[in-house]
Amino acid sequence: MTTRAEILKLLADGQFHSGTDLGRRLGVSRAAVNKGVRALASFGLEIHSVPGRGYKLPEPVDPLDRDAILAELGRRGDLPHSLEVLETVDSTNRYLIQRASALVSGSVCLSETQTQGRGRRGRGWLATPYRNLLLSMAWRFDAGPATVAAFGLAAGLALLEALEEYGARGIGLKWPNDVVWRGRKLAGLLADVQGEAAGPALVVLGAGINCRLGAREAEGIDQPWVDLEEVLGSTIDRNRLAALVIGRLHDACRTFGARGFGPFRQNWERRHVYHGQSVRLMTASATIAGTVAGVDSGGALRLIDARGDERVYHAGEISLRGA
Repeated sequence: MTTRAEILKLLADGQFHSGTDLGRRLGVSRAAVNKGVRALASFGLEIHSVPGRGYKLPEPVDPLDRDAILAELGRRGDLPHSLEVLETVDSTNRYLIQRASALVSGSVCLSETQTQGRGRRGRGWLATPYRNLLLSMAWRFDAGPATVAAFGLAAGLALLEALEEYGARGIGLKWPNDVVWRGRKLAGLLADVQGEAAGPALVVLGAGINCRLGAREAEGIDQPWVDLEEVLGSTIDRNRLAALVIGRLHDACRTFGARGFGPFRQNWERRHVYHGQSVRLMTASATIAGTVAGVDSGGALRLIDARGDERVYHAGEISLRGA
């Protein structure tokens, strides 16, 4: 663990700690402490510095802890996972993809911050450093990329179920890959797929959950959003939440690999907030009005138009909004 990570663990209680005390407890110089504090600040973490008193976070934080996550997974009876917890990375998806040759199914990467986090349609994923949950999981499927196209929907259902197990209520799914609460985005997914047409395929699934968003990051979001602290009215134990998400995604990967989208389809449609509603689908070239009839076996949206004809639309440059 780096000096800056050790400093964060000591500052996590939200109390003042002098540079001398931090250096003594970590066995490093005051200069090393100052360097570590500046590094944390450069990642976007606000740290108050008061002469004569030391350093203090505006409020306590809950640093991601690999051992705590693995212990929670063990208590749940889940299989061991290859799990890395990083302080910062450009993208957790990209981090795993760059190590594709050595990845085993179930490999997980979490990071406190992302400098180039991605959402759908080229959007950035904005997250307050050290406050949210950003993770990616890799899984190898025997089927080819086209066959696993519906996996994102199955993973979205798993993410929703993890949030419900944590205590969130009133949440639903928005096609193709968002978890929403009262019409506002709470979490999202992004899948990167590699492989030959006939298989096998490597899927790297990125998940982002708004646990707590600061004002600076919120200003850059161009759609209605909500964080889990607002939904629950309490602070979030990110390590417990991470274990719930990892466990649920792991189960979804195993089931999808063995049986495809079939076991998920009915439950996904039941949790879709737009199911049976009149909507507008906005593509790069047109806006289509219709009624949502569900999804097909490949995860495409089934839409009934004004003439009663059914058409299907795949993920990509498609956006869904209430009519």
